[in-house]
Amino acid sequence: MKAAYQTDIGQQRAQNQDRVNLFTKNGVSLAVIADGIGGNRGGDVAAELTVSQLGHYFMTATPHTVTEATKWFKTQVQAVNDLIIQKSKQIKDDQGMGTTLVGAIIFADQAVVANIGDSRAYLLHGKDLRQVTVDHSLVQELVKHGDLTQAEAEHHPKNNIITRAVGITSQAKVDVSLIELVKNDQLLLCSDGLSKMVSRNTILKALLTCQDEQAKCAELVDAANAAGGPDNITVLIVKNDQEG
Repeated sequence: MKAAYQTDIGQQRAQNQDRVNLFTKNGVSLAVIADGIGGNRGGDVAAELTVSQLGHYFMTATPHTVTEATKWFKTQVQAVNDLIIQKSKQIKDDQGMGTTLVGAIIFADQAVVANIGDSRAYLLHGKDLRQVTVDHSLVQELVKHGDLTQAEAEHHPKNNIITRAVGITSQAKVDVSLIELVKNDQLLLCSDGLSKMVSRNTILKALLTCQDEQAKCAELVDAANAAGGPDNITVLIVKNDQEG
């Protein structure tokens, strides 16, 4: 497996509230991105807690199968959710803090992907790029009910309003899905600072043409900044270089 990640403050924010990391143990990896909710105080604290605690849980008790990984995400994300709520009650300035989450537990030929909010996961298979996650957002609800097309949703003025987050309510409703991986597949995780500013064609081109994973991350961050960079930008790319 080859992997790289990059996070950037963007062009218009005073603070980077995104957090990202990659943890590996016994040949299994956890990739995770958290995007602190910008409108809430303590978004950076919530994002930091989410990434660091999930990493700690993973390194302490690494799941060995996709079944274990699915259960692990549901259990451990709830534990992080409870911790954030507890912390927000203790520190006045952090009351109401929350974060999005996208993560993947990666095995040799499969990955378990989890998300809350509008941070995304994409899978590149051959030249086919597909979005693995479904945003938990107001506009996605409108798409689901037929009131907007997917194309209209991408540019809707309220596309920043999310309907789920970690640390906001007592129940962390995480979506978990399983994807198959073959050699040369690429898994891309990102915050909405990338997905809202960079087209799928630009993502596809970077994944297909840049020399290595770090160069791909840099290319995508640069593209989001060139498009205005109104938000923090975080990208994590994993390439499966093993036979399944």
